[in-house]
Amino acid sequence: MADVSEEQQRDQSTPAAPAAGPQPEPIRFFGTTWVDHSGGYALRRAALAAGSLLAAAAGAYLLRFAYEGLEIGNVGPFLSISVIVLFAIATAIAFAKTWESFGRRPRPSSDEAALKGLKTIGFIGSLAAYFLRSLSEAPGEKLRRTEYEQAVAEFGRRRSARTGNPAARRPKRRK
Repeated sequence: MADVSEEQQRDQSTPAAPAAGPQPEPIRFFGTTWVDHSGGYALRRAALAAGSLLAAAAGAYLLRFAYEGLEIGNVGPFLSISVIVLFAIATAIAFAKTWESFGRRPRPSSDEAALKGLKTIGFIGSLAAYFLRSLSEAPGEKLRRTEYEQAVAEFGRRRSARTGNPAARRPKRRK
């Protein structure tokens, strides 16, 4: 076993100094690799697309079993059609809300918490939205990229407005 010097141990244990300026917000499954598309970004995006499509297909297959259970139970056409309509509406709403969440942040007083159960029932719609979005970008990348670029530009403007040492400035003359 190789001996590690005290200095190397100290360097590994001390956290790195925070970088100046705004830091990008990590995205689930991607971290901050979306900024420069490094670290296996394309592979992760392909895996997310395939995984969400596979999960949606598996979910649809399980819902088919549930429907067949209703048919075996001979519950009648009204309940069978009602279940199909319920899942179709929940799936459509879940797709729309998930797709919408990729483009803008939810308002603080929004009804996202109230729709959590409906989005759970319509999970196939959420998975379909993830699949379609990950074909073009990481889900939520466009929103976070816009926010990050605005923060970097604002940071640059604030940094360029500073000139000299503020302690060395002369006091303003009173009129």
